[in-house]
Amino acid sequence: MSVRPIRLFGDPVLRSTSDPVTIGDPRLASLVEDLLDTVREPGRAGVAAAQIGVSLRAFSYNVDGQVGYVLNPVVVEVSGEKTLVDEGCLSVPGFWFPTPRYEYARVEGVDLDGRKVVLEGTGLMAQALQHETDHLDGTLYVLTLEPETKREAMREIRAADWWRA
Repeated sequence: MSVRPIRLFGDPVLRSTSDPVTIGDPRLASLVEDLLDTVREPGRAGVAAAQIGVSLRAFSYNVDGQVGYVLNPVVVEVSGEKTLVDEGCLSVPGFWFPTPRYEYARVEGVDLDGRKVVLEGTGLMAQALQHETDHLDGTLYVLTLEPETKREAMREIRAADWWRA
């Protein structure tokens, strides 16, 4: 299929809750192919469907050599201390901010055939699972930052060339 352009912070699709996918919809296979092609680009750990302009509950991931996708994902468990980790986002290019994330996350969803998919992990995988499901709920990571960090982040983002374009 193709590598799709990433929607940037400010695009309304990134602020809306994504709709569940319907298993068996013939268009889903091409969405999954596009998500996988798009996440395989260097430096990408995850891509939510909303980031490519599709308001459906689906995301792809590329963590530690593991590439895959999940449809209708739900975070079913988080644990450990919520700590600040440096985090960036393809939809907020060029920025990294300390973001509160749990140490462990578990997501459940389905594949194209409706079979159960379970994704879980610590470190970057936990961070990616939380980050991508946030996208599907219409939340960008910069909106979850601690208040002072969020104010500074928004100041920096508003000064970025891509924001003003």
